Amino acid sequence: MSEVISFSTALRERSSTAHASSEHAGFMADLVRGDGTRDDYIALTAQHWFIYEALEAAADRMRNDPVAKVFISDKLTRLPALEADLEFLIGPDWREKIAPLPTTQRYVQRINEVGSTWAGGFVAHHYTRYLGDLSGGQYIGRLMSRRFGFETNGIGFYLFDDIADPAAFKEVYREQLDAAPWDDAEKERVIDEVLVAYRFNTELFDDLARAKAAAIA
Repeated sequence: MSEVISFSTALRERSSTAHASSEHAGFMADLVRGDGTRDDYIALTAQHWFIYEALEAAADRMRNDPVAKVFISDKLTRLPALEADLEFLIGPDWREKIAPLPTTQRYVQRINEVGSTWAGGFVAHHYTRYLGDLSGGQYIGRLMSRRFGFETNGIGFYLFDDIADPAAFKEVYREQLDAAPWDDAEKERVIDEVLVAYRFNTELFDDLARAKAAAIA
């Protein structure tokens, strides 16, 4: 008799390959290895702003949804930190100097779509971004701090001051995933949407690499 695994475990296992592909995309791998520049980091931060503007607007819309509201926590909010980072990195006129790349536009469109109509889809994007931020994102923040001499200015996005124990927070989040009232078909839809989110992330890194190459040329 095969062992029954939890939904959160199935979700993590089924998305592990997509997660690894995203992490090892050329642009991000260069940034982590030390081959990326401060401008590369700024370019990534700028795209994050568009993504989290959409995600956190979706969270506001979903606050009264009986399924989605369980996952929404103000402790996760990233937009104010991203805006402070961009002001530090670019200057007070940062809004006039950034624009969404093609993948970011599609990513935002998808978040807006599911974040208005489908709790499971919203949770899929919420899970992909925020649990990633509380996991590998912590390592990236420390790395960027050392590499570019940031203290807190510039890496506020990666600092979750209101979450004292990220591991415990993630464990509770996974318990909430396991408790969500989804049947098997809906669980499959949620996993598929997590894979969509990872694909957007990978394609965004490809876009960033192309934009960098075009700027150099």
